[in-house]
Amino acid sequence: MKARHQLRDAVDLLYSRGCATAEPYTRLVLECVRADDVSQAKRLQSHMDLHLFQPTKTFLHNRILQLYAKSGNLGDARDLFDKMPKKDVYSWNAMLSAYAKSGSVEELGTIFDQMPSRDLVSYNTVIAGATANGCWGKAFEVFVKMQEEGFEPSEHTFVSVLKACTRLLGFRLGKQIHGRVVVGNMEGNVFLWNALIDMYAKCGDIDRARWLFDWLVGKNAVSWNLIISGYLKNGQPEKCIDLFHEMQSSGLKPDQVTVSNILRAYFQSGNIVEARKVFDEIREKDKICWTTMIVGYAQNGREEDALILFGEMLLENVRPDSFTISSVVSSCAKLSSLYYGQVVHGKAVHMGVADQLLVSSALVDMYCKCGVTADAWVVFTLMPFRNVVSWNAMITGYAQNGKDLEALALYENMLQENIVPNNVTFIGVLSACVHANLIERGQKYFDSISERSGMEPTMDHYACMVCLLGHSGYINKAVDLIRSMPHEPNSLIWSTLLSVCAMTGDIEHGEMAARHLFELEPLGAEPYIMLSNMYATCGRWKDVACMRSLMKDRNVKKFAAYSWIEIDNEVHKFASEDRTHPEAKEIYEELNTLIRKLQETGFTPDTKLVLHDVGEEEKFESICYHSEKLALAFGLTKKPHGSIPIRIIKNIRVCGDCHEFMKLVSQATGRLIILRDSKRFHHFIDGHCSCKNCW
Repeated sequence: MKARHQLRDAVDLLYSRGCATAEPYTRLVLECVRADDVSQAKRLQSHMDLHLFQPTKTFLHNRILQLYAKSGNLGDARDLFDKMPKKDVYSWNAMLSAYAKSGSVEELGTIFDQMPSRDLVSYNTVIAGATANGCWGKAFEVFVKMQEEGFEPSEHTFVSVLKACTRLLGFRLGKQIHGRVVVGNMEGNVFLWNALIDMYAKCGDIDRARWLFDWLVGKNAVSWNLIISGYLKNGQPEKCIDLFHEMQSSGLKPDQVTVSNILRAYFQSGNIVEARKVFDEIREKDKICWTTMIVGYAQNGREEDALILFGEMLLENVRPDSFTISSVVSSCAKLSSLYYGQVVHGKAVHMGVADQLLVSSALVDMYCKCGVTADAWVVFTLMPFRNVVSWNAMITGYAQNGKDLEALALYENMLQENIVPNNVTFIGVLSACVHANLIERGQKYFDSISERSGMEPTMDHYACMVCLLGHSGYINKAVDLIRSMPHEPNSLIWSTLLSVCAMTGDIEHGEMAARHLFELEPLGAEPYIMLSNMYATCGRWKDVACMRSLMKDRNVKKFAAYSWIEIDNEVHKFASEDRTHPEAKEIYEELNTLIRKLQETGFTPDTKLVLHDVGEEEKFESICYHSEKLALAFGLTKKPHGSIPIRIIKNIRVCGDCHEFMKLVSQATGRLIILRDSKRFHHFIDGHCSCKNCW
């Protein structure tokens, strides 16, 4: 800072004295370069222009040009370059550097073509600039031209070209460059060697990358980071962890990039506890480490931990970026936590990132998954730019929330905007057709997949069509569609058919679907439970016992059904007939009161849905105290009045009796009840549900 003050005072003195000679100009320009002070360099240039000083050589102007280029002052650099009476190759190279730094690749090429003569620096600058700005084809083009004009590539040239190979996954070309490196006896350069390791790792030849790494003398932190990230990219997290321990043993201190990669490796291998240990041991955590940990939690079903960690990140005054925010928003979506989603939305607005594509798309998805499509639509309409992910979030959100016609209308708008639909788009569109029972329209959309997107229908699309045909009563057509598929049906297809058969009571086709699932996923509980439930519905208790015995013999674990409700920013979890909640007494009193009131209006709990061979009284007790009913009763005890919806999440499909119960409660209380189960959203209001034909 002191040097800058002295430099400014010296330039002030120059202005007070008027005209100057080459000697003080040269001394002060060099001081500007040493201090990296662009503002004083501009003052010196203005002083020279004011007094019509023209250097006899290019040295002074070239130093100022290089300073402008280094600081990214493209306009000032171009202005000085155009004024220069004399230009040499250094002048042109400085302009190449300025355009490369600004990302203006087209102008970079123009300047390069206009050069009266070029040197190795000229070629290296253009190749590096094109590579850094994603124009990898241009980099190779100049690389070839360089050799045609007789210039021998340097180590810097090869590093840039190898980076281009890595980006293009140009494995064959990368191997040729490797050969040139060996022939040129440049194997001792650690930067060049690192570029080779990175190229092989990212092009999928991790064994060759490891061979190079093991032979490299003088490994630096970058070398370790590249091979660790290479193993991570190639799906070998255990190797990453082993290398991390080797790196520590070598005496080289891991940096933030190393730690971020190791955190990802632990998460990829499912070792969340070790990831947290490594994270807690970091004294100075940067934004990347915090974000890696938050994303890791979110991707491993630890959404609540992700939200807690985000709060800690803010308390540590670490500023999150759009990627961090979008990950936290996605965690709120998975939890259906509207309150925390709104809080994070507010934080995104405050930070000025709410309209960034990654964040706004996540917000649309979050509001839809919290059942608030109106707020999702507001975010969607305010987006300055939308891509296919944004459109998909809104289309799928509408379909999940019973706004099927709105979803299909939005899809037509998407096509008018010339956005090419993808796999997810058609899942949303076909799901809307399933919920709205639009057979012909669904078939039309299914048939248009190849034409619209350029891809063949996936298993997900076939599953949607099986669901559509089956729910519409065309179970034989659904089976024919499965048999005509170009690929062998997977568990998703058979699971969908089994679910449809369970809904329609088609035991024959249900047994067929279950048999396929027993072969594909012998330890999956779903086919055993669904088939057992179908037998129980028909009173075939011997078959029910057979299924349960089969599950026991094969050690198939049945997953428990739970429901969640968020009250005053706290999540409460319930199981069927759960009495562990601290306010269980009040909950059961409220629920029993509701049941009595509904019985007075003619409602009778459907004990036929109790799939156990027990007495009628036990069936009544079982059906009345399902987890979602307990969650609803708790919500009504805590929020007996007001217009705020009661929001419930269930990890499996809501049963028919609970579905009817929710409808009647919404009518009796005048409250909006939003239930999100494993299949979709149910908006209960005034005795009706948004799912229309679900039951």
